[in-house]
Amino acid sequence: MRLCDNQTMRTVRSLLLLAVLGLAFASPGFADDPDFTAITVEVMNNRDKPIPRASVIVRFVEGRSIAKFGKKIITSYELRTSNEGKVTVPPIPQGKILIQVIAKGYQTYGEYHEIYEDQKTVPIVMSPPTKQYSSHEKDNKQSR
Repeated sequence: MRLCDNQTMRTVRSLLLLAVLGLAFASPGFADDPDFTAITVEVMNNRDKPIPRASVIVRFVEGRSIAKFGKKIITSYELRTSNEGKVTVPPIPQGKILIQVIAKGYQTYGEYHEIYEDQKTVPIVMSPPTKQYSSHEKDNKQSR
């Protein structure tokens, strides 16, 4: 006794082929995902001296994946600079990227960068902290 006739087998084979092709085109190699970039961040002070052990946060903030049905791409790295003040970020999608740098004794840096190259070196100059002001302190020239 036959379980399936020829027409049913052809239909099942066609459906399986369509499913396999659909999975192949949904994979990252065939999708219209953004290109990736390799970023090197160089952290220096205002005297062109490298700042070692600075915390560098790199976050991809703009774009969506077509292969993941419009799901937002979330890519973020938290790294530390070397003794030469450099850090190499693993491949990250090209587009709008937020770079933040925190180093002891310097103002915190945070800025968005539009990066569309395969490789990019981003120089960052850290500024010393500014004097703090208080609205509660009285001016020395005023009398009590």
